[in-house]
Amino acid sequence: MGYPKKNKSLNVYFLTFTEPKDIESILNTKKKIFTSFLFLFAILLQSPYCQTTTYKIRTISFYNVENLFDTIDNPETFDEDFTKKGKYGYTSKIYWDKIENIGKVISEIGFDKTKSGPAIIGLAEIENRHVLADLISSKNLKDGRYKIIHFDSPDRRGIDVALLYKENLFKPLDQKAFEVRLWDESGKRIFTRDQLLVTGLLEEDLIHIIVNHWPSRRGGQIRSSSRRAKSAFVTSQIIETIHNEFVNPKIIIMGDFNDDPVDISIKEGLKSVGNVKDLKKDLFYNPMEEMFIKGFNTLAYRDGLNLFDQILLSESCISPNNSYETFQFYKAGIFNPDYLRTQNGRYLEYPYRTFQNSTYNSGYSDHFPVYIYLIKKKN
Repeated sequence: MGYPKKNKSLNVYFLTFTEPKDIESILNTKKKIFTSFLFLFAILLQSPYCQTTTYKIRTISFYNVENLFDTIDNPETFDEDFTKKGKYGYTSKIYWDKIENIGKVISEIGFDKTKSGPAIIGLAEIENRHVLADLISSKNLKDGRYKIIHFDSPDRRGIDVALLYKENLFKPLDQKAFEVRLWDESGKRIFTRDQLLVTGLLEEDLIHIIVNHWPSRRGGQIRSSSRRAKSAFVTSQIIETIHNEFVNPKIIIMGDFNDDPVDISIKEGLKSVGNVKDLKKDLFYNPMEEMFIKGFNTLAYRDGLNLFDQILLSESCISPNNSYETFQFYKAGIFNPDYLRTQNGRYLEYPYRTFQNSTYNSGYSDHFPVYIYLIKKKN
């Protein structure tokens, strides 16, 4: 008997003889080494570095589509500008161009991560259900299985908010419009957009989405601020009704607020914080606040940059210790590829809008869309 010695030049083993007790010692040593190897291998199998966690990812978005009107004159609203004989010479060709343009944008929001359009998208400045039906039937959205939630609001221009959702990913359970009642200094009623609340299941997760389009800054930011303060109050009332019915609800507030993330209507009216570390019960995390502070924008007006389009999330939408056992916030962004930005001239880098003054511009909107990703561990 013997143990091997290696002949380096031939790469073969030869046996030399030794005492039996040495053989037993060698075998015991080999056994210990082998046992240690198996133990180490078992530990490595349990190591997080050897495990792959996969996630579902869903996009939720908001887009002010800038005056998505049909060409028909509604005698009950001020929509005459968007007719063939109106200010914009709004023809069927322009309308269908607009439909296809907006459909293209929506289909690409979040596509790089999900290979699909948003699971849910809130919209502002749409005229009626008819334009929404045309939109979801457009070339880029017709295969997306989108459905519509919409109520006609009392807005004098006839523009409303709405929600589109993929029927294979989201199941609405309840939907309601909340009126925002405003009056001017003389006591005259101001008719503005309703706020839309939709409660439903994102797959198996219950969420509540509030879609907003608050009153504009017409007449100046300070003079008009009370109207947005009232809108914030209505939103807070909606939130209270949700809390009265549900425990630790997941609430997502989205919209064109006509105020920036640092303005009082958002910070105090919606009780928002810009740092997730400051988030606690009854507060909302606004990921757009940090973007705004860093100089990002969703619209530009008279050389001023604003981030009016925002998505805010309740504490229950933020994953504790990154567990992601249910759909939780992952990241937020502004969708502004080159084709959505003006590429030359005075309005360089501004959103590439549909009309420039009253001239058709072949563009998209005067706002960029915003979005968030929600992720969840796969079973």
